[in-house]
Amino acid sequence: MSHQYQGVLDALTRVRGVQGAMFVAREDGLAIADALMEGVRGKALGALAASAFSRYAAVSRAIEAGAPRFFQLQCKKGVVLVVAAGGEVLVVVVADAAANIGLIRLEMLRAAEVFA
Repeated sequence: MSHQYQGVLDALTRVRGVQGAMFVAREDGLAIADALMEGVRGKALGALAASAFSRYAAVSRAIEAGAPRFFQLQCKKGVVLVVAAGGEVLVVVVADAAANIGLIRLEMLRAAEVFA
């Protein structure tokens, strides 16, 4: 993995409550780079993020709301956050329920700049 990607992922995983961060291909959800805690299923997370974001983008286009930038899936035990990074890459973070979503979002937007 590129040092550039690793440094960005490390910044994301240092945020309290973050259990993992990934760069995934928007088309198929395959990991480009990841930094995941043990027990986080990266393949499933990447696939979920890409599929959900794709559907979200389709609905956004259908209602003429423009291209989505940020997606949040709130679950009972935590949250999955997705930010579009360039045209073909997504930044994906999984965090526990007590995590500071605002701070994570800021770090994700910084991470997305790697692909801008």
